[in-house]
Amino acid sequence: MKKSALLLILGLCLTACNAPQNAAVAPSPTENKATAQPVQNQTKSKLMVVTTVAPITNIVSNIAGDRTEITGIIPEGTDSHTFEPRPSDADLLSKANLIIVNGLRLEVPTEKLAKTSKPKETNIYELGNNTIKEAQWIFDFSFPKEKGDPNPHLWVNPKYAEAYAKLAATQLTQLDPEGKAYYEKNLNNYLQRLDALDKVSREVVASIPSKNRKLLTYHDSWAYWAREYGFEIIGAIQPSDFKEPSAQDVAKLIDQIRKTGVPAIFGSEVYPSKVEEQIAREAKVKIANTADDELPGTGSANAIENTNPQHTYIGMMANNLRIIAENLGGNPQLVDKLNTTNVVGPTATATTTTQ
Repeated sequence: MKKSALLLILGLCLTACNAPQNAAVAPSPTENKATAQPVQNQTKSKLMVVTTVAPITNIVSNIAGDRTEITGIIPEGTDSHTFEPRPSDADLLSKANLIIVNGLRLEVPTEKLAKTSKPKETNIYELGNNTIKEAQWIFDFSFPKEKGDPNPHLWVNPKYAEAYAKLAATQLTQLDPEGKAYYEKNLNNYLQRLDALDKVSREVVASIPSKNRKLLTYHDSWAYWAREYGFEIIGAIQPSDFKEPSAQDVAKLIDQIRKTGVPAIFGSEVYPSKVEEQIAREAKVKIANTADDELPGTGSANAIENTNPQHTYIGMMANNLRIIAENLGGNPQLVDKLNTTNVVGPTATATTTTQ
């Protein structure tokens, strides 16, 4: 019997040795606990939202936070009216889950490319057209009514920036319903910042002598701000074709400045021009540059990743308020209490209400 048992064991060992090399062998319960890898859940990729000009990119980013990737397509310091998208932009737009633009015919070439490049289900949402009605459009020096294109620079008015933020929150929530509470929290915090900007804007305007509450700018981007805060736009240096003004136009502007008695005119960081220097010199007034779509300092196209705390929409408007106050006889120190940082991202700071 012992001999038979030994032969049986030997036979089983030979069978095991001859088993195919790729045959699966179930591990023991102990081995399974020690060596089995956990099943990895597939990481959900971030939704991609493409925006246009830097102020809009920053406003939307303050609502989206790190839950949604926001990328601005128009480089800062570029004329958004005449910007022609690059071939690489078509690829970016083809990956977008949502495209948010200003509208009111500001970004016509970009919108055309977006319509031909975007996925069929991707929406192009126009903030400006959903903020004011046609009856509220402003036609003026750079945007005459006969051309049919209204002044599109709504965001320069902080009250319209509030509307943009609310509309962006709605669009992001529709795109990503699971993020509703997150977007609502960011919106509420950001609206506090914009409300503080509105209050400080009114204080700065009140500090400027009423006779000086007049603006002559290079590019006509302050119309909706002026209507909100009681300023008069007396002219714009840049004609409606976005070229340099004629000698006749320059002469008229100089006469207008002398008649109105404004102490300063305001150029543009995006539209450098020797003409404004000539006008200021001949009219004997100061000149200073403001910005409507270029944020202070440097930053990236993905606004929420910026590490410059001043590179924000509110930072841009704070600088503008200081410049206007300094040159029109107001109090620029009123701006110092503004918190200009983002409410989300690496430069975010706690939200406090301006007293």
